[in-house]
Amino acid sequence: MRKSHPVRRVVLATAATVSGIVLLLSLKPGSDPGSADAAGGAVPPAAAQSPQGGARAIGDGTVTGNAEQTQYGAVQVRLTVSDGKITKAEAVQAPKGGQSDQITANAVPKLNQAAVAAQSADIDSVSGATYTSAGYKKSLQSALDKAAKSAAGSGQGGGGAQARTVTGDAAQTQYGAVQVRITVAGGKITKAEAVQAPKGGQSDQITANAVPKLNQAAVAAGTADIDAVSGATYTSTGYQKSLQSALDKAEKEAPPASSGSSGSGGASGASGSDGAGKQQGGGAKALENGTFTGDAEKTQYGTVQVRITVAGGKITRAEAVQAPKGGQSDQVTFNSVPRLNKAVVEAGSADIDAVSGATYTSAGYKKSLQSALDQAGG
Repeated sequence: MRKSHPVRRVVLATAATVSGIVLLLSLKPGSDPGSADAAGGAVPPAAAQSPQGGARAIGDGTVTGNAEQTQYGAVQVRLTVSDGKITKAEAVQAPKGGQSDQITANAVPKLNQAAVAAQSADIDSVSGATYTSAGYKKSLQSALDKAAKSAAGSGQGGGGAQARTVTGDAAQTQYGAVQVRITVAGGKITKAEAVQAPKGGQSDQITANAVPKLNQAAVAAGTADIDAVSGATYTSTGYQKSLQSALDKAEKEAPPASSGSSGSGGASGASGSDGAGKQQGGGAKALENGTFTGDAEKTQYGTVQVRITVAGGKITRAEAVQAPKGGQSDQVTFNSVPRLNKAVVEAGSADIDAVSGATYTSAGYKKSLQSALDQAGG
C-alpha cells in the first residue's frame, strides 16, 4: 500500500476541522435559549402583537389600564390621549423594593417613551426587565382597549366629538357677580374657570382662595353638586348656580350621539338628573361579573382609585386601592373610605352621597367608581 504524502494528510485534516466548525455554527440557536425561560412565556400575544396597531381611533382624555400582576409586583399604565394620539404614558404602579427599585427606575421611563413613540402596545421589552415589560405591555393594551371603546361610544372615531366651551349665566351675589365657563369633551367636564368673580378689598383674597378649589371640585364631580368653600359661602353659591346653567346649556347643545352616550358622570349626564346611578336606569342594568379597577383620579390631597367586585350582576365589594395619605389625610381617609365602600355596595351604583369633611376624597372616589362601573358595563 502506498503511504499518504504528509502534506496531503495535513490538508485533509484541516478540511475536516473547518467542516466540523461550520456544522457546529449552523446548529447554534439564533438566540439565547435561556431568554425564553427567563421570560417564562410571559409576553402575551395580545400585548406583543397589539391588535390596535395604531389603526383604531382612541378617545381623548386620561385612561388607566388594568393592574397586571407580575412575579415582582403589579404594573399599571395610565395614558393621556389628545386628538386621538397618546401624548403621555406613565406607570401608576410598578414593582418596588430591593433590586426592583433600580430595575423600575431604568425600565419604566424607556417603556413610557416607547409607548408614545409606537402609539400602540407593540413595543420591545427592556433588557433585564422582562417581567415588568410584559406586565407593562399588557396593562398598556387594556388602556388602549378602553380608550378605543370610549371613542366608539362617544363618536370620536369619526372625529366629531371635540371639546366644547360653554359659559353659564352670570349669577349675582351680595359681593359681586360670579360666572363660570366649562370645557366639555367626551361628555365630561375637563376644565372649569370663573370668568367673573367678586373683587375689591377682602373679596380679592376670598376669590383667590375659593375659586381654584371650586374649579377643581367641578371637574372632579362632573356636576354642580359640589360643596361650598369655607369662608366663601356667597361666592360658592353663585359659582354653583352659574355652573349649573353652563351644564344645562351643554346638555341642550349636545348632539344626539353625545347626549345618548354611556352616562359616565359627565356634563350631559349630570345636569337635570339626580345622579349617576339614575342615569343608568336606577342601577337596574346588570353588571358583568368580575373585578374592575377604576381610573386613578387626582384630587387636591392625593390620588383616589376604586376597585369593585361584581357577582350575580351586583356589586358585592368596593375598596379604595389608593387614597390620600399623610398628615390630616390619614384621619380623613380612615373616616370616609369605609363609609363610601359601604354606600357603594348598598346603592349598587355611583349615586352615593359625599362624606362630610371629605369632599375631595368623595368626589375622586365617585369618579373612579364610575369608571369601574363603565368597565363592568354599568
